[in-house]
Amino acid sequence: MASYFARESESLVSDALDGFALAHRGLVEHNVEHGHVRALRGSPERRVALLSGGGSGHEPLHIGFVGAGMLDAACPGRVFASPHNRQIFEASRAVARADGVLHIVKNYTGDRINFAIAAERLAHQGIPCARVLIDDDLASDSEDIAVGRRGTGATVLVEKILGAAADTGLGLAELADLGASLTSRCRSIAAASAAHTAPGNGLPAFEIPANYLEFGVGIHGERADRSIVHEPLDALVERMTDTLLNALEPPAGASVIALVNGLGSITRLEMYAITRELGQLLDARGVHLARSLVGDYVTALDMRGFSLTLLLVVEEEIALFDAPVHTAAWRW
Repeated sequence: MASYFARESESLVSDALDGFALAHRGLVEHNVEHGHVRALRGSPERRVALLSGGGSGHEPLHIGFVGAGMLDAACPGRVFASPHNRQIFEASRAVARADGVLHIVKNYTGDRINFAIAAERLAHQGIPCARVLIDDDLASDSEDIAVGRRGTGATVLVEKILGAAADTGLGLAELADLGASLTSRCRSIAAASAAHTAPGNGLPAFEIPANYLEFGVGIHGERADRSIVHEPLDALVERMTDTLLNALEPPAGASVIALVNGLGSITRLEMYAITRELGQLLDARGVHLARSLVGDYVTALDMRGFSLTLLLVVEEEIALFDAPVHTAAWRW
């Protein structure tokens, strides 16, 4: 299998960030010295800045969501690796508003450690900081995994709703509480028929036997705890949807926002077919699909698979989801 197109594997992330800033100049800037991407426009009503970050290889997460209505800054690490606490600290200092900065952190050990160190450094500078921890992935909901559920697709939905809420002038504690509430009502599950390609050698990260799927695969190339026979789409989406609903236990008539997310190399044709199955299943189970978001939002390089995310919402949160946004990857 062919390797990635890059000058050299070590320069791919920094080169891509330069190119991203060039493609979206006027919207974002790339701070080369401190390794973060910062929004050039934002709401003057915002009292709290929003910052997220994590390993590269998940684009458009997180850099694609920097801009008006979402993140003030994002800190990308190397491929599938946490950003350094220095990046997070410097980006937080650069964008902090009058009431401080809110960190939106996916639940991985490296991310938790580095964001925590940055928060301590910010406290020494007198900059208020709070954290929302995203832990939506049901496949990692096991006592055998010390850190707990991984953070995956929920990150996008939480960033969008918190961005709109921040634009209304909410304070740091209010945003942190809203983020924690949203995360508690959001779950994801993923399936893949082929692993991602490792950037260094151009080989699949792991092999999946023909006619099988990894059910519960992670976004960093973590294999699922089980493989299943590759079943028809309606049966697979039903399996995934029921897994989510059993975890969320929505009351009759509840509303959800759904994310149908490509992991890197499935087609929009397939994603819309998945959305059809999901919508029919939710309707049959008495759950109202208030909004759906379909596309590549949280990828795992070029993994051939998809994830489903359901977020239980109330009307006020739907209005926040609908609020204007202008980023490289999401605008309306």
